[in-house]
Amino acid sequence: MQRARLAAAALAAIAVTGGVAAVATTAANAEPGSAAAPAALSSNWYASAPYLMPQSNNPPDPTVVMAATGQKAFQLAFILAPNGGGCSPTWDGTSAVSSDTTVAGVIGKIRSAGGDVSVSVGGYGGTKLGQTCGTPAATAAAYQQVIDKYSLKAIDFDLEEPEYENDAAMNNELGAAQILQRNNPGLFLSVTMPGTSAGTGWFGTQLLDKAKSLGFTPNNFSIMPFDGGFNGGASQVSALEGLHGLLMSHLGMDSATAYAHEGFSGMNGKSDAAEMFYQADFQTVLDYATSHGLGRFTYWSVNRDRACGSSTDNGICSNVSQNDWDFTKFTAKFAGATPPSSSTTTTPPTTTTTPPPGGNCSAAAWNSATAYSGSAVVSYNGHSYTAKWWTQGETPGSASVWTDNGACNGGGTTTTTPPQGGNCPTPWNSGTAYSGGALVSYNGHKWTAKWWTQGETPGSNSQNVWTDNGSC
Repeated sequence: MQRARLAAAALAAIAVTGGVAAVATTAANAEPGSAAAPAALSSNWYASAPYLMPQSNNPPDPTVVMAATGQKAFQLAFILAPNGGGCSPTWDGTSAVSSDTTVAGVIGKIRSAGGDVSVSVGGYGGTKLGQTCGTPAATAAAYQQVIDKYSLKAIDFDLEEPEYENDAAMNNELGAAQILQRNNPGLFLSVTMPGTSAGTGWFGTQLLDKAKSLGFTPNNFSIMPFDGGFNGGASQVSALEGLHGLLMSHLGMDSATAYAHEGFSGMNGKSDAAEMFYQADFQTVLDYATSHGLGRFTYWSVNRDRACGSSTDNGICSNVSQNDWDFTKFTAKFAGATPPSSSTTTTPPTTTTTPPPGGNCSAAAWNSATAYSGSAVVSYNGHSYTAKWWTQGETPGSASVWTDNGACNGGGTTTTTPPQGGNCPTPWNSGTAYSGGALVSYNGHKWTAKWWTQGETPGSNSQNVWTDNGSC
């Protein structure tokens, strides 16, 4: 996955977090070049950590992002082999980890704000350590230097072309990952690979087979469903379902275990292949991930999580309409945090109507304000429907999340949010952050937010975050 890092001219010296034992030194008395002791974060934060390049692609201040979104961890990228060859870790092939002070400073700043980092090794560009180190043990020793340097608790193996297609290199990388997992108890370890409509391609299935032959199981196998003919969130969910099947068939996992070891690594906005992924697409995949118990939800990259201005450089902005850090709010939601909001959530009034006749509606009526988990059954307009994954505010019969089970009658009612006709709530404000369920008025209509939103105009927002409840 190129992930728009091609446009970056500067070198990315990156920060890593996550590893083994916490260092005894604190931020206050740390030696120059060392990182502050990591915060005690739960694994869901490392599973949600979005990618960040701290020294290239016009890096944002991570603490500003943390304050605006509630995100606590970042996936700093990338550790590579030296450009001149060898088996020692560097940031982007140029800056030796052994003498680094810059990246350690970035990590210290994040940790001082209550967060932490994970490091990603590999990626799309440059020469990987698996290609230059002669054995899994030598490769692991190089990565262990990074873990020890930054007192890491988490690490990501981003395995892509051309290393991904080299059997010896893959043996070194997966063997090294297994050694690190064994030697660093509690290390959160993810393996990221390209995605296809089938989940992953031939080399990806070979990767799964090699992991099984080694007896190696990371915290999750994540796919990158972009740069491969994808079109929106629905196509990404389909690919994740494909991966789910591959994890069962190639690794022998049962369904629940496969979901728990599955991860999503998306791309916000315009991809390198000119695919477009909007906030609504992230919401679609997040709903799927949370309802199926996926083990990871992340994206490339925080550097791109802002609207384009005079420059449309795909490495520093998303090329879609957005507010700064819109996409990072989704990773914070996956981790279980609530993005900062100054709004008050209220419950909309409802009215009840009887559905048209037709079979036997024993399920409760669908309610636009209710959140439904996958497999939930409701009745609506004389039909019974089953939810495929988590959903809220998506009308049965007009949203793909619902499976139509056929006509029914009796027992069910349909609950909807009515027009208020002359009773308008507080006017919508572009500067206010609204939580799901918040009520506002705009242009003589009342609106309900389906999920967290800020700056998206009711009635004209491309992400359909606002439900029109009618005139007021």
